[in-house]
Amino acid sequence: MDIQNHRIVITGVGLAAPNADNLKTYREKLLAGISEIKEVDLRYFGKAPAGICTFDETRYRKKKENKRGTRAGCLGVYCANEALKDAGLSIDHYQRSKIGVYVGLTEHGTVETENEVYNISQYDYNVDYWTHHHNPRTVLNNPAGEITMNLGITGPHYSIGAACAAGNASLIQGVQMMRLGEVDMALAGGISESTGSFGIFASFQAQGALGSADDPREACKPFDTSRNGIVVSEGACIYVLETLDSALKRGATIYAEIIGYAMNSDAKDYVLPYSKRQTECMEIALSRAGLKPEDIDIINTHATGTKQGDIEECKAIRKLFGNAENTYINNTKSIIGHAMGAAGVLELAGNLPAFTDNYVHPTINVTDLDPECELNNLVLDKAIKLNKVETILNNSFGMVGINSVIIAKKFS
Repeated sequence: MDIQNHRIVITGVGLAAPNADNLKTYREKLLAGISEIKEVDLRYFGKAPAGICTFDETRYRKKKENKRGTRAGCLGVYCANEALKDAGLSIDHYQRSKIGVYVGLTEHGTVETENEVYNISQYDYNVDYWTHHHNPRTVLNNPAGEITMNLGITGPHYSIGAACAAGNASLIQGVQMMRLGEVDMALAGGISESTGSFGIFASFQAQGALGSADDPREACKPFDTSRNGIVVSEGACIYVLETLDSALKRGATIYAEIIGYAMNSDAKDYVLPYSKRQTECMEIALSRAGLKPEDIDIINTHATGTKQGDIEECKAIRKLFGNAENTYINNTKSIIGHAMGAAGVLELAGNLPAFTDNYVHPTINVTDLDPECELNNLVLDKAIKLNKVETILNNSFGMVGINSVIIAKKFS
């Protein structure tokens, strides 16, 4: 077989979300609409709703190593190891120089820099107190590099900066590198350490785009008339990608096959999204997958709870899927918040079990649907069961006009 025609499948999932540290629990809470968004008190900023992960930070590396590394690296190491464990793979199953690590990030280094500036402020800004670990902590490839050091991987590693489309972008990169024959297996996903930065919260607030509510669990409300912005979350999700041939040969459990993907640019505005380009991105992904809109069973929306952002995506979906009577639509951010660079892959992961249980998890916190966000078969409040789920389309869009779409298919 021509290597460029190799079929690429997901055989392992490792994740840390604001409401779970494994896929089984994560899926259960998504189906039940259980949000664990809580209020945090940020240095300089004050209180805000946020999604914070709880996971075993020393399961795969020591406390001393975590202290030298970064929060993003800690999340990545945990999820990469969990993904391998889930896949039933030893790191030595593949030649270590032929394993690639691709990590999507919205930003990196902000947290470390803010922490160091705060630290030297306690010493009258004497830079002698600035840590010598700062440079390796803040380079963009840091989280991917921390994974390679932990696992002894000697193949390529790098981070992909694609704003909030970065998780999908890294998954696409993993698929492409495997089809090119650059690597035999890939660890691909996304990471967000955004809750460690007061500057991110302050910036969203300055833009009038920081979500709020009396109950923090209700602060992220995409499509609702009262939506008022983004709920910032940390999180991570790493996938094991293998060729179908290799996965079948070792008898692996296959979550899904990646059959379509696309990325494009709005070329229009720093912040405001553009429905025309979003529609085009979905069209390209469908074309590559050899599918029509009516072939898609579930669309996981990117919608973040911002006024115009939600409207633009809904316009894009209506234009392409307006006549797709059996396509159902949901939103994961309403439950876990916006995990930035990890958003796309965490949201896809939360929907992958639909290939087995046939449920579409709900969108929560919508009490008054914005007429401009009305969509056919938008699943609200309660999960619904379909006769079958064979295809999932996952949208993930980001600032400075970057769009990404992944289409996953049930393997049978």
